[in-house]
Amino acid sequence: MKLKKTTSIVGIALLTTFTLAACGKKADNTSSYSDKQTLNWTESAMISTQDPSLATDTTSFNTLLNTQEGLYRLGKNQKPELALATKAKVSADGKTYDFTLRKGVKWSNGDTLTAQDFVYAYQRTVDPKTKSSMAFYLYQIENAKAINQSEKAVNTLGVKALDDYHLQIKLTKPVPYFKTLLAFPLFFPQNENAVKKFGDKYGTQAKYQVFLGPYRLTKWTGSNKKWTLVKNNTYWDKKNVHLKEINSLVTESTTTSYNLFQSNKADETLLSGAQVAANKNNEAYHQRKASAIQRLELNQTKVEAFKNLKLRKAISLAINRQSLTNNVLKDGSVPAKGFVPSGMGENPKTGQAFQDEAYVKAGVAYNLKEAKKLWQEGLKEEGLDSLTVTLSVSDTDSAKQVAEFLQSQLAKLDGLKIEVQSLPYTQLIARQSASDYDMTVKNWQAILADPINFLDVFEKGSSYNTSGYDSTEFNRLLTEAEDTYANQPEKRWQALVKAEKVLMNEQGTIPLFQVAKPQLLRTNVKNVLYNPVGCPYDFKEAYIANK
Repeated sequence: MKLKKTTSIVGIALLTTFTLAACGKKADNTSSYSDKQTLNWTESAMISTQDPSLATDTTSFNTLLNTQEGLYRLGKNQKPELALATKAKVSADGKTYDFTLRKGVKWSNGDTLTAQDFVYAYQRTVDPKTKSSMAFYLYQIENAKAINQSEKAVNTLGVKALDDYHLQIKLTKPVPYFKTLLAFPLFFPQNENAVKKFGDKYGTQAKYQVFLGPYRLTKWTGSNKKWTLVKNNTYWDKKNVHLKEINSLVTESTTTSYNLFQSNKADETLLSGAQVAANKNNEAYHQRKASAIQRLELNQTKVEAFKNLKLRKAISLAINRQSLTNNVLKDGSVPAKGFVPSGMGENPKTGQAFQDEAYVKAGVAYNLKEAKKLWQEGLKEEGLDSLTVTLSVSDTDSAKQVAEFLQSQLAKLDGLKIEVQSLPYTQLIARQSASDYDMTVKNWQAILADPINFLDVFEKGSSYNTSGYDSTEFNRLLTEAEDTYANQPEKRWQALVKAEKVLMNEQGTIPLFQVAKPQLLRTNVKNVLYNPVGCPYDFKEAYIANK
């Protein structure tokens, strides 16, 4: 998921939010509802944290989306709808937002929500002491960047509580999609009393968090693979929350979750390739493409040889991405055309999709002959005869499949030995964040449908750039896009296109495939909102219908 410095964008091509298994509206009367409003859901990864300032992964953010609330909540078609705010006023220059908050909203500990809860949350996230990897998303707010870089005091942040129910946010420049950002959990309020009471334990277990959203998190110990969301009876809009509980179970293997679905012990499951083939005509089947790219990351800071461009190109050219998606994954995933996936916007003048205009064929091509040639040349330049490295991946079935495929493909480069290390997801992301890997497969999920949401990952200073890639030209182009051409859509677009081409020509990362999330969902599960960008599942108005 990320957007290091936020820019002014005209005509963002936002992806669609889908309603799962509910092509119509929710039931008009309670007779359409099942007596048992319990949803049994499967997850492919554990929750890493419930501290909004420290979350980085989809499972954690998705849980926060359903247990907390923001000024806005995304509705159908990814349109921001007022939630904790009842009114929003934007200044003529687009840089000042004034919100009137909903009165009488209670946290689960009995505290009343006030504008100060937003001020505290934003200040806490940008405070360098918090060490939030996501703080850069707030850089569009006045002084946020300077505060995060220890150049200004936290209390200078451009967020003020004018009184208990009036919040003001001042930006450095107009940001047309700012309301969409405000619907993301990173921008939700935080309860200062709870943070101070729980201290370092805040957000590490269900009992060390307080809740403001449709559900409360229970039975999560911080390291277990089962948890439950229960209806939050203190939620301001509880009348529109129909599920009594959502039981979540982490199953790294889709074989396990698929068997649970088949035996009616789960209402949903993701599918692997073979399962997709067997279920394409099933009325419960949904083919979903996410705005996510999986890529192979080569750590130049840990493996000196990876600084050699010929070696990086050789590794990329030795990977047959078409074979990976068609013969291994077989789940609807498609070979990457670059680091930025489809659905991230169109040229404001010509309408051409970004991934087509920025396409560098050599950056994702399969050419084993050329790969072998470059590999030997690169080894010679580095004074090496061979190279042994560890490929770190998560312990899910699909991750293991990808790792085995990469291992077999790269074994064709004489002298390269790949050792595969499978880790629990929370351990893997901790190592990735600490740059503690030789090679690893990373997943990047968009929050906003704009190329900057991907390219900023590799900008100098980005907390997510853990591979050591640093390009003066790439950094210059992003600065132009984010600052110089912020209000000039066509020039901004061309700067982003050039930046993507630089990243691919320099093989700053090795894109593999755009992720698909094929799924079975029971047909009597209604009104689950699926969003291919950001947090995928909103259960607020979901319900179980009579069969």
